[in-house]
Formats: sequence, structure tokens, C-alpha cells
Amino acid sequence: MKRIEELLEERILVLDGAMGTMLQQYKFTETDFRGVRFKDWPHPLQGNNDLLSLTQPQAIAEIHQKYFEAGADIVETNTFSGTSIAMADYHMEDLVYELNFESARIAKEVAVKCTAREPQKPRFVAGSIGPTNKTASMSPDVNDPGFRAVSFEDLRLAYREQVEALLDGGVDLLLVETVFDTLNAKAALFAIEEVKEERGISVPIMISGTITDASGRTLSGQTAESFLISVSHIPFLSVGFNCALGASQLVPHLEILSAKTPLAVSAHPNAGLPNAFGEYDQSPEEMAFQINEYLEKSLVNIVGGCCGTTPAHIKAIAKLVQEFAPRKCLISV
Repeated sequence: MKRIEELLEERILVLDGAMGTMLQQYKFTETDFRGVRFKDWPHPLQGNNDLLSLTQPQAIAEIHQKYFEAGADIVETNTFSGTSIAMADYHMEDLVYELNFESARIAKEVAVKCTAREPQKPRFVAGSIGPTNKTASMSPDVNDPGFRAVSFEDLRLAYREQVEALLDGGVDLLLVETVFDTLNAKAALFAIEEVKEERGISVPIMISGTITDASGRTLSGQTAESFLISVSHIPFLSVGFNCALGASQLVPHLEILSAKTPLAVSAHPNAGLPNAFGEYDQSPEEMAFQINEYLEKSLVNIVGGCCGTTPAHIKAIAKLVQEFAPRKCLISV
């Protein structure tokens, strides 16, 4: 099986779409989230999508399968909120290792089966590492600007636990995504480098920030270029952007990344901007039409979808990228 670094030199790779959007289609109730094991849990659990890897594993496997069948080369584990910091909302901090391990195991099992059927198209699993629901750079209290709800050390320890479980579960690479606060991301990257050094391993790392509004900045105030500079001390497989914006709105920010880094560039935007009800209306054809600009301008090496995207969106993107040569980049691991 070819390494992902080799494939990036041959073609544009396709990342999967939204996990949450797909899970909404199952209309799981509180009872479904709890399953048998957590039926007596003293706190509400509906909305804890990561928990479904334990209580509804077949649904998670089905979603991975659908994205692979749509043409994805890489699927993300169901672990966006898989840290003790995020799981504190559900009083499930003690389950973090198991949640991440099982999520990785499920995705890897599907990937191995798909690769066995089509050896010429190897499938990969990216361990999804989200930003947590706290920020290390800003105060959540407008009356106390110096207050921080989380420390760098808190984040490092939480991310370390997640990273170890994802690696033990069999992921092929790690994706630090939806970075709205680069200090949070630095804690994740520090934890990853620690684990790599202790285990004596090399694992590809993707990092993906999020531009939160028309100002072109992350929530913690960085432009695309400053975000890139502030994380460039780490040997990445790719750097990119995801979420918050639709495909067309991401173009100027991807142009900056593509011009400023020799590394691979990734993008997995939302299916347009949300409507008045917070829903995404952009069709697969419309999204593919907008992503075509990325390809014509040779801005990306990896492309997929975030909020509102489905296997139909990924299928349209996977068909489109076949018509284009990969962006020239320097692979670093």
C-alpha cells in the first residue's frame, strides 16, 4: 500500500464530509444515545456524537463506508469532541480513552476492508482532534479580560490522552482541525510531538484552521498568514482551512496559504453559508462548481467537506478532482 505522502505527489486527495450532518439523518433520541450501557447515566447525553461510537457503532461504520464509497481517500474519526475538556459537559471525562480508541478502530476496520476491495485506491484514517469548547487565548468573561477558563497545561494533558488513544486505535494520520485559537492548537501539537518522541514513531500531521468571519481572521485574531507562521515550526503533511465559510469565501485565504507554504494545502469548507434556520442548502453540484476554482488555480492538495456536506457532495468533489493535476508541494513528515 502506497504511503499517503506518495499519493499526494500523484493526485489530489479527497477528505470525507460532515459526520454530524450524517448523524442527524438517523434522528437518534436520548435513548439511542444512551444505549444499554448508559441507560441510567445521571446526565443528559443527547448531542454527544462521540459517544455514538460506543452506543451506535454500526451507524458510525456505515457513515465511514458511505464516504469511502463516494470516493474519499481519507475519513476522519468520530472524535471531534474527544477530550476530557469537551467531555466534561457530559461528565464523561473517564471515557475519553475508550471513545477515541473505539472511534479509531471502527474507522480503521472500514478502511482496511475498502482497501482490500480496491488495492489501487488505499484508504486512510485521520484522527480528528477538535479545538475543545474553551480557549486559552481569550477570557470568556468580558468583565475579567485576564481570566482564562483553561490553561496550556490542561490542554496538553487532554490532547495527549486523545492522541495516544487514536494512535492505539490505528489511525494513519492526525488532523488538528477547526483551529479558532492557535494556542489551543499549539497545545495539541506539543502533545503530539511528545507522544511521537516517546514512542519513537513518525505520524503525518494535518492542521486546519478556521476563518470565522469576513474579516479574514481566526477567532483569536490571526490572519491566514500569521496562522501559518505561528505553526510552521512543526513538520506537517498539510496545512489548510475548514468550517465557518463556504467554498467560494475560502478562496482568498487559500491563495495566501498556497503562495506562502511549500507544504500540501487542504480545504474542507461548509456546504455554503447557513440559512436563517442554521441549515445548509448548497447542493453537491453547486459546491463542486465553487471548488473548481481551487483546482483551476492549483490551490489545494487535499479537499473535502465540513458542515452540511454529505456523501453526495464528496462524490461530486471526487469526480471533479480527477480532471486536475496535483498542486506541487514539498511533503514534510
